[in-house]
Amino acid sequence: MAFRNAALTAILRQKSLHGFCSMTAPVPNAGFFIAPVLAPDSEWDGGDAHHHPTLILQRVDALLKETLDVFSMAFSDGSVRPERLAALVDCILRNFSKKPVEAPAQEAVTDLDPFSCPGCRDFLGEPVTVACGHSFCKRCLDQELFSKCKACGQKLSEEPKPNVILNGVLRKWFPEDMERYRCVREVEDLTRRKRFRGALTLVNKLLKSDPSDVVALACRAEVYEGLKQYPLALEDVAVVVLRSAGWTQGYFQKARILQEMGQVDDSLQVFLHCLLLDADFMPARRKVAEILCDRLSPSCCDMEASLHQATVSVLPYTRAKALVRTAHGEAAVEQHAEGTEQPALKRAQSMWAGSGGPGAPDGLKRVRSAPQLGDQDKGTQLKRKLLASDSGHTPIPQEGNMHQNKEGSVPHRAVPVHLVEASDFECSLCMRLFYRPVSTPCGHTFCRSCLERCLDHTPQCPLCKHSLKQYLASRKYPLTQLLDDVIQKYLPVEKLDRQKLHAEETQELSDLTRSVPVFVCTVAYPTVPCPLHVFEPRYRLMVRRCMETGTRQFAMCLNDAQKGYVDYGCMLHIRSVHFLPDGRSVVDAVGRSRFRVLSRSMRDGYCIADIKYLEDVKVQNGPELSELQVLHDQVYEQAQAWFQNLNNHFQRQILQHFGPMPEREPNIQATADGPACCWWLLAVLPVDPRYQLSMLSLLSLRERLLKIQHILTYLQSMPGD
Repeated sequence: MAFRNAALTAILRQKSLHGFCSMTAPVPNAGFFIAPVLAPDSEWDGGDAHHHPTLILQRVDALLKETLDVFSMAFSDGSVRPERLAALVDCILRNFSKKPVEAPAQEAVTDLDPFSCPGCRDFLGEPVTVACGHSFCKRCLDQELFSKCKACGQKLSEEPKPNVILNGVLRKWFPEDMERYRCVREVEDLTRRKRFRGALTLVNKLLKSDPSDVVALACRAEVYEGLKQYPLALEDVAVVVLRSAGWTQGYFQKARILQEMGQVDDSLQVFLHCLLLDADFMPARRKVAEILCDRLSPSCCDMEASLHQATVSVLPYTRAKALVRTAHGEAAVEQHAEGTEQPALKRAQSMWAGSGGPGAPDGLKRVRSAPQLGDQDKGTQLKRKLLASDSGHTPIPQEGNMHQNKEGSVPHRAVPVHLVEASDFECSLCMRLFYRPVSTPCGHTFCRSCLERCLDHTPQCPLCKHSLKQYLASRKYPLTQLLDDVIQKYLPVEKLDRQKLHAEETQELSDLTRSVPVFVCTVAYPTVPCPLHVFEPRYRLMVRRCMETGTRQFAMCLNDAQKGYVDYGCMLHIRSVHFLPDGRSVVDAVGRSRFRVLSRSMRDGYCIADIKYLEDVKVQNGPELSELQVLHDQVYEQAQAWFQNLNNHFQRQILQHFGPMPEREPNIQATADGPACCWWLLAVLPVDPRYQLSMLSLLSLRERLLKIQHILTYLQSMPGD
């Protein structure tokens, strides 16, 4: 079974995709480009443009016969689950995905009222902030209409809870919209429990107060569907589709009603239209797969005709395009000999012919006013007429769009300015205005830095103690976009003050001589790697601040029982940080400059200090400089000999942790800390840390080299194991 399903997928992709899906493509000043591979009994003349629809259909027939043979093999051994037909659904859609049918829906989303849901484009009731930081109404997420964010395309994972801050603000600013949203949810709940009469009474009250409420009309259509009153349901859906072009759910509802009425082939076409508007609309994908699975089963005798109809005449858009092309004087679409022309196309052509045909200047002028669908408004009207005729209804005059006003722009809800208060946007941890607000899956919102500090101690929400282990492991912390935009627009002065305060705090943390963060752990040396495992909450905060300020530096000092840490240390530069799922991190750092501590203090649990950087005293005298160079060369050669005589196991450990010994430097006084080989030797030599610390504080290169030479001489004099 698995082998035959694999074969089926291969045939669909290789034959249907490369043959059918790439067989047609729009080109300037031409109808279509036809692939050179056609049916054996077909002839093609590049200049004979009016015959190409017939050739295309012949090619589709040949491909379908071969594809259906493989399907028969797949179904013969048992039932094929609908989800296994995803490749077939994609193959059908891919032929039309290049057509500009998705543009209206995308424009509506990008120009949306900020207080409207990007999914249904209705009021953002019960706002839920998903993992990417964008907010949707809970109604959309409960219905599982899509698996990716409509704003950024990121995949949706777990369903979060409603955003507490946004929910409170919208309830305060728009009480009427919130009440209407609550009624819609109640209607849907009654419908789900099959209490259709009560749902109908409630939704009629909503429509009485606002007859143009498209969402309420969609709810009433669903109620009528439950009551088996399909003509009434289709009437409401027709209004929904006309008033909200590009709203995927309206087309899906229409297709579902047609399917309930037994018009499966028509419903399949509308389901596919729905997917062309939104390929991620999951309910429509499941329905298409179910219908195809049923039609392609051996018990269905008309499976070839059904699949042919689904792949050839899916969109009213394609029929509208053929009509416009005919109106421009191009060759009319030749009717297929087997009667494959769709009723909607016949009606469209008869509408054009009824208006006068080629001999009627007025009728021709009306169609020619939208050349090749270049005029968006008239092209949209043409599509709407065809959609209405497709469902058997008379086109309803458009009384307005749920998303647009008379000027064509998207209407935005007016925020009552007297209700905007900065106290509604305060972080519950720092008690200040949100700065870079982030929302947790449990629905609570905090400043990003405040939340990170809490997660340093425990992976739980600071307010409700909900587990945030997965949230911590992702470490994305995306900005809650709507909340940040609202603060920017309605509290600009307060936000500017908050930004200034944050900038001042960041500037204070960026000073590398005053209040420098100190990591109390071990002895570090200039140019020598110092990897660290950071697990304490105070040092998590310290490392994060070093990264956020951009300095990427902190001080390393050895512990001291009396002072807390010693008077001398080395600055470390963070090369990279690898965060672990539980909040710990592995820091790859390397030594920079030595320093001396001038004063000590504390900040947020970790040590800070005012420091002064150290620099070796330079030797200027010629003879002394020559002696220093000779001493350096002797120590370097002695160190090489000592390292070569080490056990292989010890050599591998040193190389893995500290790397190879630095190359000999031509100018041993070029840097403030002297040659790197000295610090590498101090790091690898088995010497007491207190003795290493004394070497770190030396300002004479000559004394440092002499002490290293004494250590090497002592180690070489010891008998080896």
